Amino acid sequence: MTHHTPWQDRSVVVTGGTRGIGRGIAELFARRGAAVLVTGRDDAVAREAADGLARSTGGRVTGMGVDVRDAAAVEAMAAEAERRHGHVDVLCANAGVFPEKPLREMTAADIDEVLAVNLRGSILAVRACLPAMERAGRGRVVLTSSITGPTTGYAGWSHYGASKAGQLGFLRGAALELAPLGITVNAVLPGNVRTESLAALGEEYVRAMTASIPLGRIGEPADVAHAVAFLASDEAAFITGQTLTVDGGQTVPESLDAFSTASLPAGG
Repeated sequence: MTHHTPWQDRSVVVTGGTRGIGRGIAELFARRGAAVLVTGRDDAVAREAADGLARSTGGRVTGMGVDVRDAAAVEAMAAEAERRHGHVDVLCANAGVFPEKPLREMTAADIDEVLAVNLRGSILAVRACLPAMERAGRGRVVLTSSITGPTTGYAGWSHYGASKAGQLGFLRGAALELAPLGITVNAVLPGNVRTESLAALGEEYVRAMTASIPLGRIGEPADVAHAVAFLASDEAAFITGQTLTVDGGQTVPESLDAFSTASLPAGG
């Protein structure tokens, strides 16, 4: 008989959980019965998002303003989750920014901002939640990386790609250090997912991206959330230091022609 994780006993922290992929992750865990703490840079926004999620899911969701660039704020986040829920079982280090900036226009401040939130913020969040996970005797860390950087590149997002690839370098070292404690560290690599940020890039961008995805659609936050939930589950207890790409097959073809069905012979 398959043993399913009893999420009702689990405490989950989702950084950057107020919208987009993070909100989708928080929603799934809340629906499954976990106690969820969502964070956003703005306290009022975080609390409002948590209230909305609690209403829509009927679950236990609270919000807290946390700037993941601030080590003390991230420590306070871990303490609050442990105080509210008794323990911290799952950390979804999801907070991220992705401003477009061509290399020749990029300032040192632009680089620092992206690395501080995406890479340093992930490391600070893991470090902060570690003592609580040690006390619980178990833990799951799931980083939200991206196909951009680890697998692909995109002009205008070189600093973003560097931050996302950097997360995977951190992941492997952390996985080895935390394995003796029963804590696994893995990452999801989403492709293009339907979020507020994607919509802001315009319909033409969305159309072009959809054409490059073999499964023929943009991903939904829930597609990523289900992958995160698997990596956070008891069933994934023997998986650590790994990455799971969730991109509708976008990174598989070597060109757009590689999956054009028009070039294939008809029939069976």
